Amino acid sequence: MSRQKKVISAACAACDISVPQKICFTDQGKGPKGCPTVSHPSILEAANQAYEASDVGSFAHMASVQEAACYANRDQQPYVMQPCKTRIVETCEFAKRMGYQRIGLAFCLGLAGEAKIVGEILSGHGFEVVSVCCKAGRTSKDLIGIDEEDKIFKGTDESMCNPVFQAMLLNHENVDFNILLGLCVGHDSLFFKYTQVPTTVLAVKDRVTGHNPLAAVYQADAYYRKIRYPDL
Repeated sequence: MSRQKKVISAACAACDISVPQKICFTDQGKGPKGCPTVSHPSILEAANQAYEASDVGSFAHMASVQEAACYANRDQQPYVMQPCKTRIVETCEFAKRMGYQRIGLAFCLGLAGEAKIVGEILSGHGFEVVSVCCKAGRTSKDLIGIDEEDKIFKGTDESMCNPVFQAMLLNHENVDFNILLGLCVGHDSLFFKYTQVPTTVLAVKDRVTGHNPLAAVYQADAYYRKIRYPDL
């Protein structure tokens, strides 16, 4: 009986090779077992061919140009990275590079104040802004079979978040580009599934850390150690 060869899945997050020595960083580098750079040449070839499509190639080109533009004094040698642009500024600049005019802003009702400011910033940069909050349409949670015990406000006819409606509405409005602001886990996934245009995320929902989910990651070996041991 032939023994099947064990397939090792990509595990870049667990790679302990230093960045200057990684094969994905330098052609003289190396990778661990399962390294996608060396283990999946056919997938890599297919992915690289995808950039030959004019829309994909131009989008990727501008994204890379924008990436470099977020660092100052790149003519200095040796160069030490000097980031100089916030995410909101980077987003506005990228949208301009792409020639976008109508921007869709899909936001959580809990971040309505932030959405107002973001809308004003986008308008100040010359964009037409079409915005829609997560509760738009006031569809009852009964539609998706939510029991009383799973409602936030028990005993009420609670409105569900409706990212499918948000995406479809912005599709109807013929926006060029979408920005997500604070949609919940899962709701953002549905938005991505139903939108028809490129979409970026300005901020994600994290009710505990003021919408800064990396705060818990940075403290995973200190005050937030519990997240490493959910069953204890």
